[in-house]
Amino acid sequence: MRVDAPAPGLALSIQADPDFPVNRGQMCIKGFTAGVLLDHPARLRSPQLRGADGSLQPVSWDTALDFIADKLLRLREQHGPASVGAFGSGALTNEKAYLLGKFVRVVLRSPNIDYNGRYCMASAAAGQNRAFGLDRGLPFPVSDIAETETLMLWGSNCADTMPPIMQWVHAQKSRGALIVVDPRRTDTARAASLHLQLTPGTDLALANGLLHLAIEEKCIDRAYIDARTEGFEELRRRVLTCDPAYTERLTGVPIAAQLRAVHLLADAASSMILSGRGAEQQSKGSDTVSALINLMLALGKVGKPASGYGCLTGQGNGQGGREHGQKADQLPGYRSIEDPEHRAALARVWGIEPEALPGKGKSAYELLDSLGPEGGVRALLVFGSNVAVASPNAKNIEQKLRALELLVVCDAFENETSEAAHVILPTAQWAEESGTMTNLEGRVLMRQPLQAAPEGVKTDIEVLCALAARLGHPRGFEFSSPREVFDELRQATRGAKADYSGITYERLQSERGVHWPCPSEDHPGTPRLFADRFAHPSGRARFQAVSHRPAAEVPDAEYPLYFTTGRYKEHYNSGAQTRRVPALLLAKPEPKVELHPRLAAALGVSAGERVLLESRRGAVWFVANLSNDIRPDTLFAPFHWGGRQAANLLTNAALDPISRMPEFKVCAVRARALLQGVEGGAADEAGGREPQSLRSGSRDRRCDKKRDDEREV
Repeated sequence: MRVDAPAPGLALSIQADPDFPVNRGQMCIKGFTAGVLLDHPARLRSPQLRGADGSLQPVSWDTALDFIADKLLRLREQHGPASVGAFGSGALTNEKAYLLGKFVRVVLRSPNIDYNGRYCMASAAAGQNRAFGLDRGLPFPVSDIAETETLMLWGSNCADTMPPIMQWVHAQKSRGALIVVDPRRTDTARAASLHLQLTPGTDLALANGLLHLAIEEKCIDRAYIDARTEGFEELRRRVLTCDPAYTERLTGVPIAAQLRAVHLLADAASSMILSGRGAEQQSKGSDTVSALINLMLALGKVGKPASGYGCLTGQGNGQGGREHGQKADQLPGYRSIEDPEHRAALARVWGIEPEALPGKGKSAYELLDSLGPEGGVRALLVFGSNVAVASPNAKNIEQKLRALELLVVCDAFENETSEAAHVILPTAQWAEESGTMTNLEGRVLMRQPLQAAPEGVKTDIEVLCALAARLGHPRGFEFSSPREVFDELRQATRGAKADYSGITYERLQSERGVHWPCPSEDHPGTPRLFADRFAHPSGRARFQAVSHRPAAEVPDAEYPLYFTTGRYKEHYNSGAQTRRVPALLLAKPEPKVELHPRLAAALGVSAGERVLLESRRGAVWFVANLSNDIRPDTLFAPFHWGGRQAANLLTNAALDPISRMPEFKVCAVRARALLQGVEGGAADEAGGREPQSLRSGSRDRRCDKKRDDEREV
């Protein structure tokens, strides 16, 4: 990225770096417009404290931090360390993620920390850890995508969600076959040689079915299996039941298409599967990823040039954010909080006894669901995450946030989560501080400051250090710069799977990033993994014998339709920032529900009319967008909005038993046309409301309060 100094009164001019080896001069529209947010009039510029009358008022930093520290001390004294916790983000730099984990475990002495990456890459991480003994989004450089003969994108619409990566996909298609697996015919699927339009929630069944066919068609690589893997015979017996006809009935994918996909993957000299959230955000997402890895291991592709399995990681620091201690079960460097040797190694760096480290805490949704006196977590610090919009069963989470005795939100803008906050702390944005990020290839990158933060704004590191001092733990939190935090992070990861000890700020400033593991300063880094051995002690990959099971909630007579969520290319995650960018809001001012014309006819709804969707958890209205690109039994809507149009009011919080990923991608709904206004109607009764922090003329459309003329399906 290159940023040019603006003329007075104008936003920064942002351009992609044409020489950078990952995006090579390409950037999505969100990146090009990000400079608008730095001087946005809605930006927070002083701490806000909620008074007795319920309103937020500006206060000094000392007042705000003293208030927070006093409440944390009293709650911990009265209810124990586990009564307080923190929620982090994949948007935090490596330094911030590391320091937040240290703060919660050393200063607060609480086990309760998790982050929004649990909603994104957790199932892929679990699947790779089980199979390979190590999780890195891509175990090869992104440029390998262009070199593979067959590419299968499973549950990823990267044309919308990661536009710069499409240059590699288009280059690959010019030399081979592109397969896309998705219930929708997305922009990505339109570019495919073969589109497998499966029934929502049947990804695991299809993956097992493809392996069954690969075995039946004698496509597997027995020499590779014998030399480099273990557990195949148990898996082979398990998938014998997944005959093609059964798979076709369950998934809707014809046998002929299954066969073509298997041969495209198996017969090519190189092939790879890249998964996205469609396959992973399910209550069986970890097993689905395991099934995809099983297929590529059985074909003998993993660890070979331009081949294997990878996960397309979306958040800015989605990879680094999950490596350094924000997860409830994890310590820096991918160490496990339940491993005595790992605990001892980190305790030496932190200058504490291993016994002083708390144990495993609650995963993201479980942590949020435990907020309030009944659940036991009475105080929560939130850094860079809008959990009120991003979480499934959002009405429940909103209620839990309001039950807290202390909610602190650290962010650059107010959002739906901060509406329940007792304190809001204004923090620096990406262009105002240095730090490191780690991309989906495991490439550690330097981010340089471009301008000073506004007066009255602090960095997250400054906030954590100031709170540590007030809570009686200044030792170990006397950092004056992100570089000092990174130097400690290097020590904390030495010898770990994600070893950063050989990476320095000087190297990052002079090189185009360094891939971990990098155990010494003269080590070149590791762009490719698994060429010779896997990370398990045996050096072998492990097959996982996994079986299909239905989604936690499938359509029935009362709720007869599938509902799934995803993204618009113009907006990001909860939309707390992108909905403030005029160009992005103009392009996509509101969410729309995508439905097939056949379903629309049954509902009696036309394009542009309103549709009410109801699940067992809530009700939301959307404007209808009719499309032949979606299955007639499925509805799709983006999740970037809160209030009455929050898709996550509908979604199910059923959790994957391994990754603890919620089932965002599959739930059962019913739909009905709304021919007149909805204000005061079913959507409001279900808990949807317009958030005060983001009200604007473009979003606050008012309707006459008339009785709805509804037709239901």
